[in-house]
Amino acid sequence: MGYVDRVIDYYRQKDAQNPEFIQALEEVLDSTRLIFDRHPEYEKLGVLERLCEPERVIMFRVPWVDDNGNVRVNRGYRVQFNGAIGPYKGGLRFHPSVNLSVLKFLGFEQVFKNALTTLPIGGGKGGSDFDPKGKSEGEIMRFCQSFMSELYSHIGADVDVPAGDMGVGAREIGYLYGQYRKLSKLNTPGVLTGKGIKYGGSLVRTEATGYGLVYFVLEMLKHHGKKPEGLTTIISGSGNVAIYACEKAKQNGMKVIAMSDSKGYILDDNLDLDVVKQIKEVERGSLASYVEKCGHGEYHEGSLYDANIKCDIALPCGTQNEIDLERAKRLVSNGCWLVAEGANMPDNNEAVAYYLANKVLFAPGKAANAGGVATSALEMSQNSMRYSWSFEEVDQKLKDIMASIHQQCLNMIDEYNLEKHNYVAGANIAGMTKVVEAMVAQGII
Repeated sequence: MGYVDRVIDYYRQKDAQNPEFIQALEEVLDSTRLIFDRHPEYEKLGVLERLCEPERVIMFRVPWVDDNGNVRVNRGYRVQFNGAIGPYKGGLRFHPSVNLSVLKFLGFEQVFKNALTTLPIGGGKGGSDFDPKGKSEGEIMRFCQSFMSELYSHIGADVDVPAGDMGVGAREIGYLYGQYRKLSKLNTPGVLTGKGIKYGGSLVRTEATGYGLVYFVLEMLKHHGKKPEGLTTIISGSGNVAIYACEKAKQNGMKVIAMSDSKGYILDDNLDLDVVKQIKEVERGSLASYVEKCGHGEYHEGSLYDANIKCDIALPCGTQNEIDLERAKRLVSNGCWLVAEGANMPDNNEAVAYYLANKVLFAPGKAANAGGVATSALEMSQNSMRYSWSFEEVDQKLKDIMASIHQQCLNMIDEYNLEKHNYVAGANIAGMTKVVEAMVAQGII
């Protein structure tokens, strides 16, 4: 049994209780084994064993008081996975599904995603099983203050820089930063990203992940001799990533016909994004009200991936593992020939293998959705300089970063003689190479 297989087998046993983490580890290690075939010396240095263990895992209780005066307790986490190329960087997720396995998977993926951005940031992730849905403003503020009361001593602009993620938007970041500033007695806006523009945030940060996803897709289309105009596109999700992916796709002539949320999906050849924004960003409601509000289209309960929808492009922007093998087969049978991940690991490993076997152009999340963390790093740069760039400046930097990530994938595809559509291995090898070389250079730590 080779080095990579021994490490995978070891973690399958050691972390059997962490299925999402094992899934991510298998996907990355299996597609990067060519690196370790080329560099057998890495085994003696224990590179993979060190890479697969987080540098630090912080777990803590978060007590808070609800509006009825009852004390509630949630669990908080921060996984500082790898800081070889810079401060730990990765979002905070507030959602009932959050557990250590989910955050280890997200932190592990973040290491390679951040390496691909070409910016000096390591990988981490954190969050809580707290659910902001249905909570009052006061309850959310008190929870965030309690959460930061424990987290603040473990983060810093040159140590660990959290951002938002699922369930953590500008509102939550504001409460978290306010509590950090109070406790630390430091006015260092670079300690958190995703902040409001008035206190150190960056323009384009709200749009960055969705815009960056489409910029990456445009690079793929150009490289493979395709034009975006008229390409029928479906997008799962209706949060930040999905909304701004839809906006940028439509701006580039793509025909978006479907979006979804946790309860159902809308189908509309004349999809009205303004109505979706009103429902999701203002009312925080369900897409079930879409048809009534705009007077056209259809609403159906369930996953849009269980429906037979003809499309050229699918942009899964929901959550992990929303597309399994059967759903991947349905997408391909309905004409889909390009899939790009706006969410983190929305396709399971069987689905990804099916795409690759059927020559589908597939962009993994660590490459395609890196625009969010890239723009967070640009926010850090602006905070360090006490300066802010215009929307156009940040947007151009984002375009350049996504083009660079695409080129890094192509470089590794060529260097390792991979199949031309295998962006999975291209992205993983590019990110892995940078992180491993930094680790080796810094010694056994």
